[in-house]
Amino acid sequence: MKLMIASDIHGSAHYLRMLLKQYKAEQPDRLLLLGDILYHGPRNSLPDGYSPKEVTRLLNQIKESILCVRGNCDTEVDQMVLEFPIMADYCILYEQGHLIFATHGHIHNTSNPPMLKKGDILLHGHTHIPAAEKFDGKYYLNPGSVSIPKNGSARSYMVLEDGLFTWKDLNGKPYLNKRLFGATEHESK
Repeated sequence: MKLMIASDIHGSAHYLRMLLKQYKAEQPDRLLLLGDILYHGPRNSLPDGYSPKEVTRLLNQIKESILCVRGNCDTEVDQMVLEFPIMADYCILYEQGHLIFATHGHIHNTSNPPMLKKGDILLHGHTHIPAAEKFDGKYYLNPGSVSIPKNGSARSYMVLEDGLFTWKDLNGKPYLNKRLFGATEHESK
């Protein structure tokens, strides 16, 4: 299975269109959204192309392909307009026998991890900063933010295919690869 992973759209139709262009190019089996879909939040400035109604329309067009978890800016009223489930706090996935705990990151993170075994993956957004780190024998991965990147990072998403995680900017240019299982653990930039 090929999985495209993105987080923190924050209502930007402009950057979502760029992401969806890459979605068409990547042709993943599923698009996993790690929360904060429609609202920009009180701590963030309005992102370019802020239009929650347009974001809703664009995502509803591909609703059959979306897996989603709830972010701290996502509410029940958002679920009323989005035609795919967004209210789960986490999603459990398996890749080559390894558990991936996908969540937004405001509840479960490296400071407050869920129950994971050695080698499991904690996958979350929320920080708006891409990450690929080991912690306590586990892995923490973050795709960064689609619309409001922080710490000088690129607007980005990730692709998981055959055990290889690849971080890409919104033009589809890879900037980090991390293989956590399959062959040997490997990272390249």
